[in-house]
Amino acid sequence: MKTSSTPHGMARWTGKTALVTGASNGIGAAIATRLLAEGMRVVGCSRSQETVADVLAAADPDGEASLAVACDVRDEAAVKAAFAAARERFGGVDVLVNNAGLGHAGPLAAGEVEQWREMLEVNVLGLCICTREALADMRARGGRGQIIHIGSMAGQRVPAGAGLYAATKHAVRALTESLRMELREAGDPIRIGEVCPGFVETGFAAHYLKSEEKARQTYSQFKVLESRDVAEAVVYMLACPDHVQVHDILLRPTEQPT
Repeated sequence: MKTSSTPHGMARWTGKTALVTGASNGIGAAIATRLLAEGMRVVGCSRSQETVADVLAAADPDGEASLAVACDVRDEAAVKAAFAAARERFGGVDVLVNNAGLGHAGPLAAGEVEQWREMLEVNVLGLCICTREALADMRARGGRGQIIHIGSMAGQRVPAGAGLYAATKHAVRALTESLRMELREAGDPIRIGEVCPGFVETGFAAHYLKSEEKARQTYSQFKVLESRDVAEAVVYMLACPDHVQVHDILLRPTEQPT
C-alpha cells in the first residue's frame, strides 16, 4: 500500500509563492495576510497597487516576502505582466488564488449590458486567463502546485434576483471540474479546488446592491462569515497531503437559511 509522501500541514509551502488576485481588501486581503503568516511569499494583485501594497506591508513590513502588482484581470497583458513580475522576484508561482470577483444584482429582463460584461470578464474570463498563466508557470518549473478558485454559494444554487452573477459563479464551478479532469488526464500533480462562501462581511454587498444601507441590513440579519473564515478554508485546502484533493468547500454562516 502506498503512503503519502507529505504530511498534513503548511510546512511544505514555506518559502513557496502564492499569487492572490483581488488582494487589496476583503477576502483577498485576508488570504494574502494569512499565507504570509504561514511563511509563504505572496504576490498580491489588484487594480490599485497602492492599496494592495498597504495590505502586504501590514503583514510583511520589510517587504522581503511580498510584492504588490497593479493588475486588472480583464487585461490579458496585465495578467501576463503580473506573472512575469512574480518570476523575476520569486522565481515563479506555486499557488494561485483566483479571488478577484464582483457582482451586480438585477433581473435579466432589465439588466445592463455593461454590468453583464464586467461580471463575465472579471469572474469568468479573468479567472481563466490567470489559471492558464499559472499552469504554464507551474509546469515550466516542473513542480507541484495548487490552484484555488474563490467561488460563491450562488454557484451552488440560484438566489432570487441574482441574474447573471449566479451564472458566472456556476461557470466557475464548471471550470473547476473541467480543469480537474484535464489535470488528471495529463497525469499532472497540480491540484485544483474551489471555496464557495455564503454571506461574508466585505464591501461586496454594497457594490452588489448599490446601497450601503441595504448592505448593513444584509449583514445584520445574523452573524455572517468574516474574511478570515474564508482564508482558513484556503489554508485547510493547501495543508492537505499531496494525495488528498479537496475539490469543494461550501462555507455558510450557521444561521444562513439558504
